[in-house]
This record gives sequence, C-alpha cells and structure tokens, in this order.
Amino acid sequence: MTRLPLVRRPFVRRAGITAAVVVLLGGLTVAGSGHLDAQTNTSETYRQINLFGSVFERVRESYVEEVSEEKLFEAAINGMLASLDPHSSFLNAKNYRDMQVQTRGEFGGLGIEVTMENGLIKVVSPIDDTPAAKAGLQPGDLVSHLNGEPVLGLSLSEAVEKMRGKVGSEIKLTIRRGTQEAFDVVIERAIITIRSVRHRPIGDIGYIRITTFNEQSTSGLQRAVADIKSKLGNKLHGYVIDLRNNPGGLLDQAISVSDSFLERGEIVSTRGRIEENSSRANAEPGDLTDGAPLVVLINGGSASASEIVAGALQDHRRAIILGTQSFGKGSVQTIIPLQGHGAMRLTTARYYTPSGRSIQGKGISPDIIVEPAKIEKLAQQRGRREADLRGALANPDAVAPVEPATPKTEDAANSDADQANEVEDYQLARAIDLLRGIYLYQARVVN
Repeated sequence: MTRLPLVRRPFVRRAGITAAVVVLLGGLTVAGSGHLDAQTNTSETYRQINLFGSVFERVRESYVEEVSEEKLFEAAINGMLASLDPHSSFLNAKNYRDMQVQTRGEFGGLGIEVTMENGLIKVVSPIDDTPAAKAGLQPGDLVSHLNGEPVLGLSLSEAVEKMRGKVGSEIKLTIRRGTQEAFDVVIERAIITIRSVRHRPIGDIGYIRITTFNEQSTSGLQRAVADIKSKLGNKLHGYVIDLRNNPGGLLDQAISVSDSFLERGEIVSTRGRIEENSSRANAEPGDLTDGAPLVVLINGGSASASEIVAGALQDHRRAIILGTQSFGKGSVQTIIPLQGHGAMRLTTARYYTPSGRSIQGKGISPDIIVEPAKIEKLAQQRGRREADLRGALANPDAVAPVEPATPKTEDAANSDADQANEVEDYQLARAIDLLRGIYLYQARVVN
C-alpha cells in the first residue's frame, strides 16, 4: 500500500450542484484524437454532470426525510469508487484516521480483514489472537447481517464502520459458510494490538509466523531470526515462514521482508495506467538467514502482500511454497489524502511476480499441495520382532544403559506441550519434515 499526496481543488457549496462540479473540473484537459474528439468528450462529460446535478437536487428537495448534503456527496463519491472494484473506496476523516492507526499496529474492532463479494462481507482472514479468530471465523466466511440488519446495500467502508464500536460492546454477525445453514456469532469488540511477527524454535527448525504486514514486520522478522539463531546455533536446520491467513498490508514491508531472504534480483513490479504508478523493486545483497532452507506456508487466507513474498521467493527458487492456493489479490491500492475530507483508496496498479506472473484472481499455486488435516495417532499392538525369537543372535554392539528419567521443569513441560500442539498442525508438520529431509540430504551430499 503506497501513499501519494493529492492537492484537492477548493469545493464550492450550494451555488448549484452543476456549477460546483464544473468548478471542480476547471482546467481539465480532455484527451482525444483531435479537436473534434475533445469537444465530443467534453460535451459528454458536462451532460453526465448535469444528470448528476438533477438527481442530487431532486433527492435533496423531495426525499421523504431531509438528508444532509455532506452525506449525499460522500455516498456519491463512495458509490463511484466502489463501482470500480472491491478495494477502491472513500474514507471519511474518521475512517482515514482509523486506517492510519491500523497500519501502525493497534486499533479497535473485531480483528478481521474483509472485502465485498456479491454485496456481502467476505472474510479474507481473521487476525491471530483477536476476537474474530477466537470466535472461530474462517477465511471465505460471508457475513450477511450485522446485528440483524442486512449487509446488502452497504459499501465496504460503511460495513466496516458498523463493525467497529466501543471496546467491550458486542456485535452479532450472521455467517454463511459453504453449504451450512446460516448461523449467528456474537463477538465482543476489543482493542486489536497486532503483533506482526511471532516465532519459536520447534526442535531444530525456526518457526516464524507473520500475521500481517504493518510497520513492525521487517524489524520483527529481524528480531525473530536473531533470537532463533542464538537459541539453536549450529543445530538450526531451516526456517518455516508461516503466511497462512495473512491478509496483506503495506507494500514496502512485503518488499523489505522478501529482500531479507534474497541476495539479488527483482522482488515485484507494479504496472499502472500512468507511469508514476509503475515501479520495480530489486533485492539488495544480504540474506538474513545466511542461505538456510526455507519453507513458506500459504492458504486461501494469504492475500496481497503475503502473495508478493511467496511469489518472489518461489520465482527465485529461494523457498518451497507449501499449503493451498492463495487468495489472489494482485492489485495495489494507493491511499490519496483529500485535504480536510479524509482520503480515497484507489486501485492504481497490478503487481507482478519476478517471472512476470499476475496473480490477480488466480493466487499463488504452492509447489507442494498440502490440505489442512487432523493428525491422529493410531494405537497399534507390538508385534513379534527378531529379538523375540528363540535362539536369536545377539547384537555385537554394546547396549548403552538406560538413563533414569530426569524430572521436568515447568518450562520444559510447557515447551513439550507447545511442540505437541504444533504437531497437530498437519501442514506445519509436513513443512518441518520437509526441512529436516533437505538438511539430511545436503549433509549426505557434503560428506
């Protein structure tokens, strides 16, 4: 997500809506192939402005209830932007402030990244350790009602505004999930403090989870790698970078995180209609992990910035991508401040992976597809073995004595419990097995 300044022309109020819009368009150069085309385009522009002015005046004068001009203008602007794609929208002053707080990593709400689909709110991803995640919301869930009121007809920003509220207050969401019957979920609003990066050693593997891309992501990744290196030392066999249910965030952070693992080459390119919205980002020398093997986990909740990271590491063959198809949001939104009136979020470019792939609507295909599953240990009886046979030859190697079990400290017991929980995560377990296999293979090749 990039930010570009925009100087807004002064707005003229109540001098006739058509005149006001004409002033806003003053100095507009209409592009065309020749003078006649320019005149035709200009005439069509003013005809549409007159139509808008007529509708505005009729609504203001004749609607069953009095409506403020500000509300009508905001709705008109938001309607124009929302008609372009699911991610363009108008942010009034309050929403703009909320968005700025969110990118810094702390805000109030439910803790879900959402978009619009067929008039309903679609959950892109719940954020770890937030009320939405604890309530069991899942990527792909559709929200049809908020406190019993239908979502249909609301813009995305209006729906988000309704989901926000006083900390400690509750909101009821009506959820549609796959072929299930619709059901209600009551969630208590809370201050959402996003810890962008979490990490822990799992045996000989460094596990790093990036929950979102905010201003803390790269620094959090650097601290995580340094801590894992200090704890595992020479025992470190590789890293799992978990981007599952990561809804994205800041473009510059996605580039910086990708650069942390790459020595050279393109990370991502953006291509827009105008040249200033087109760019190419390249990696600088220096791999934070010193070339250690990487496995990146993705799923249907991995979107936008997380897809940039996965795509860059996949194209450079720096990491093995494991999991399921990602969300497929391959567009860049620019936040354009509107002085005194909030801001507009406008889709200004598509982004492309280093090999030139656009993932818009397609997503990143994992190198190894691993569907989520539960791990169940099957009880099995011990069968007869060679050593059980009468007269079996003894093993010539000395048998090491069995050492008595040492009592575990509380920390050790907790660590074992954490590791047991991780094993229940089937996709993560496969990623860890893969890294250990790579390490064993490389060790044999060297020897």
